[in-house]
Amino acid sequence: MAQQPRVIIFTTPTCSFCRAAKQYFIQKKIKFKEVDVSKDERAARDMMRRTGQMGVPVILINNRPIVGFDKPKINRLLGIRD
Repeated sequence: MAQQPRVIIFTTPTCSFCRAAKQYFIQKKIKFKEVDVSKDERAARDMMRRTGQMGVPVILINNRPIVGFDKPKINRLLGIRD
């Protein structure tokens, strides 16, 4: 089995798209690391530096940023056929 790409999702507790993205990853059995940018200022700055914005979710797949819950792009980077 091929190794799964590294997935990190930057979230806040109030973000509904973050919850939808996490639910999607769980449903597709994709392991991910969640970083709550409302509690982690350094992570928030890092996310801002990578993407130029503060909106969440920001999903990193092997360090390639996806802004928002962009399912087609997520599927493409993870090789998921929907």
